[in-house]
Amino acid sequence: MYPALAVLDALAPPNKDFSPSEFLWVGGEGGMEAELVQRQGIPFASIPAAGVHGVGFRTLPKNIIKLMRGIFASGKILREFKPDVLFFTGGYVAVPMALAGIRIPSLLYVPDIEPGLALKALAWFADKITVSAPASAAYFSRASRIVETGYPTRTDLVQWDKASAREKLGLDAEKPTLLVFGGSKGARSINSAVLANLPALLERTQIVHISGKLDWVTVQNARNALKRNQAKKYRIFDYLHEEMGAALASADLVVSRAGASSLGEFPLFALPALLVPYPYAWRYQKVNAEYLQKKGAAVIVPDEILEENLFTLVDELFENPHKLNSMRAAMKRIAQPDAAENIAIELLALARKR
Repeated sequence: MYPALAVLDALAPPNKDFSPSEFLWVGGEGGMEAELVQRQGIPFASIPAAGVHGVGFRTLPKNIIKLMRGIFASGKILREFKPDVLFFTGGYVAVPMALAGIRIPSLLYVPDIEPGLALKALAWFADKITVSAPASAAYFSRASRIVETGYPTRTDLVQWDKASAREKLGLDAEKPTLLVFGGSKGARSINSAVLANLPALLERTQIVHISGKLDWVTVQNARNALKRNQAKKYRIFDYLHEEMGAALASADLVVSRAGASSLGEFPLFALPALLVPYPYAWRYQKVNAEYLQKKGAAVIVPDEILEENLFTLVDELFENPHKLNSMRAAMKRIAQPDAAENIAIELLALARKR
């Protein structure tokens, strides 16, 4: 969702002739993105959508019917809106629109290194495929359609430098800072590992912990149980919108899952990472983490040993400035801050052909 918003922002900044009303965002019925998209002034429409891969025999017929309904709903939207180009960022909700809009030029953006099944299916329809990193090209045929653009990041992220970010979050300007982030919904194993090591970690570093809503009460209770001088060094949030850039800019090291955003946001801030791929899903996060580790920008920590080893890993990196600086430089080399503009250029080229 955020990469797509970044691209739309690149297409319609204040000094351009485009306006958000010239775009239409199509999402799934009951999807969580509707409110955020509409907050940006972008019109929103929804369609029925459901996955058909990996579902049980009882669910499959119902999902196929929903897919067919989605195709008809997409056709109606396309006839009324008459787009010049379609922009897909993945997920099964895009499949009905791709099928209904097969004659309209389209661009697919692949955020993870390895594309998911829905993205691989959408690639058959796309006139152009943009990828976050060159390693993604191995998963597609017809290399002439592939353009490496980088991972598009929100413009509001980069308004912060380290000093202003730490002031905003109430952090000490000089102390090392650890950011803990498990994604928009949080990550229970990461939260549990931090809380199990909290007193020791706070002796070594100040912490910005974005827990997600799932464990928010538990994290609050843990902070309330700390001594006053420890609690001052432990800044907790269930989620951050506009201040997410401050959290990233304030940190010297991040402990995080390895979702697609780690390929764009951490490089943008040259932020070394301890990456904990989610173990109970397909291997996308593992592939992302391995890519960053091979570049020297991150260290992979298996989920099952995180709690036992978290303090030691954090302490060793903060005790080894040379290693941390090397990871920082490697992460910075990966950054492509113009990614959103790169994708916008490709979209405009397809629209002009139309």
